[in-house]
Amino acid sequence: MGEPLRGHGHGHDHEHQTRRPSPASRWAGLKHLVTPHSHDGVVRVDAALESSRVGMRALWVSLLVLGATAGLQAVVVVLSGSVALLSDTVHNAADALTAVPVGIAFLLGRRSATRRFTYGFGRAEDVAGIVVVLVIAASAVAAGVESARRLANPTGVEHLWAVAAAAVIGFAGNEVAAQVRIRTGRKIGSAALVADGLHARTDAVTSLAVLLSAGGAALGWRWADPVVGLLIAVTIALITWAAAKHILARLMDAVDPTLVDHAHHVLAAMPEINAVDRVRLRWIGHALHAEVDLTVPDGMALASAHTLAHDAEHRLQHAIPRLTSATVHAYPARQPVHLDGHAE
Repeated sequence: MGEPLRGHGHGHDHEHQTRRPSPASRWAGLKHLVTPHSHDGVVRVDAALESSRVGMRALWVSLLVLGATAGLQAVVVVLSGSVALLSDTVHNAADALTAVPVGIAFLLGRRSATRRFTYGFGRAEDVAGIVVVLVIAASAVAAGVESARRLANPTGVEHLWAVAAAAVIGFAGNEVAAQVRIRTGRKIGSAALVADGLHARTDAVTSLAVLLSAGGAALGWRWADPVVGLLIAVTIALITWAAAKHILARLMDAVDPTLVDHAHHVLAAMPEINAVDRVRLRWIGHALHAEVDLTVPDGMALASAHTLAHDAEHRLQHAIPRLTSATVHAYPARQPVHLDGHAE
């Protein structure tokens, strides 16, 4: 009992249960003890693939919507010369392009774990999040530079009605993309997709700011258009900072503390467990993984401790949304667990 018992990985079938000897056989008990297994591994693999497919579908929809929006706005920019609309157009185009790294991440996440990448490729989503942040930051710089240049040398804005219409189109396109990304991201647990959707929702509001530039130009205020362009650039910068904090938190394995508390309560409710010593959760892509240290009664049989660890794993998977795997360590009461996870 001094050695930790690990919870079982997923993706293994139960063929060994149908082929093994009688339960009374000592060899059968040993085989069951050391062989990882899962009652629904195939189902979880299918669910993971379905999550990636749903995520890719959301990305394609938002890419088409934002691409069409940016294309229509670009035509109006050429006709009107509005730098505020140019800032919004550049940003919408950048938003559409962010679907590319996130899509690549979803595709990489489908690959199986290897001897080098033993946890799989789910963290590719976090890398994609960094790329998204960098793209957003670049669009803020481009919009700010062009707006500052135009503020130093103001020019008139033409076709104000088209500028106003393009602003409304920008609002509608971003809101549609935001709805698709946020709903899908929350459904499959993708932080990168949710962050991208919240970003698109904020962009919908900044698109409406272009209406202010059109109104100012209609009143003869030549400075209104570049000033609004600068305001949009500042807004994009603030969005960049918020998105960067979210992605960096994920890279640092930050999770919602309420999830940890809930997992602790679920395990503590099991009558066979003396104490829940530690619960750790981490995101790997859009799936959660748990590591748990438990104290069990001194003298508990090894097979019983194995069954207990397996039961604890399944309870966590049913209680914690998007938890796909758990590693459970069981220690006898006479071997208290240190903070570093090792028994005395």
